[in-house]
Amino acid sequence: MSKIICKNKEQIHLMRRSNHAARKILNRLGESVQPGITTGDLDRRARQLTKEFGGRAAFLGVRGGKGVRPFPAAICASPNKVVVHGIPNGTPLVEGDILGIDYGIVLERYYGDTAWTYPLGAVSENATFLMKIARESLYKGIEQAKPGNRLGEVSYAIQCHVEAHGCGVVRELVGHGIGRSMHEPPQIPNFGAPDEGPKLKPGMTLAIEPMITRGNYEVDCLDDGWTIVTKDSSLSAHFEHTVVVLSDGPEILSVDG
Repeated sequence: MSKIICKNKEQIHLMRRSNHAARKILNRLGESVQPGITTGDLDRRARQLTKEFGGRAAFLGVRGGKGVRPFPAAICASPNKVVVHGIPNGTPLVEGDILGIDYGIVLERYYGDTAWTYPLGAVSENATFLMKIARESLYKGIEQAKPGNRLGEVSYAIQCHVEAHGCGVVRELVGHGIGRSMHEPPQIPNFGAPDEGPKLKPGMTLAIEPMITRGNYEVDCLDDGWTIVTKDSSLSAHFEHTVVVLSDGPEILSVDG
């Protein structure tokens, strides 16, 4: 297993700054999510805000698999059945859609990463329920990110809450450690057993991100090599916070501080 990097006080301070910036920008994007806007519009806004904050868009230009073009946008914009990694485009969003936005920034060499799912106007009870359970599962997982627990406690808490409410936990996509790289060890599944994984220690920084569905948990990747969709076309929701494990428990770094 690759070594998990524990951050010191100065590094945690820098990660607070990058993640506060990420959350402020995501919140501003969320204010613009309304019927008629396009995900391309939101991406342009994200690039502008990233520049204003003096950072670099973390996702723009990230390499994909063999033969797949680098990711072409500053945000992942994932409506309805798209789980994650949706590429922004010029199609207007409509009343009743839900939209997951994943945003990352590099500021002073450290990554900030956060995601939220937004309703567009009045949405169905089904969509409202899905977003509620996904959001609650994120905080259930974060509660377990404390010293002495195994990482599996985080995964198990998310899975238990999601499946107890009849939703699906995507298996093929996971959360991750984060710091001076966007993806550091460890991988953080949203399912598992409480006695699995490494023990959590102060200074570990984790991007915890439940990706759940209203139907089956199986997914497909579209021909663009990026866009992940539910295999059964059911709705999906995605919420993410970056947290640091401290001696007295978890601190959410990706808040609008």
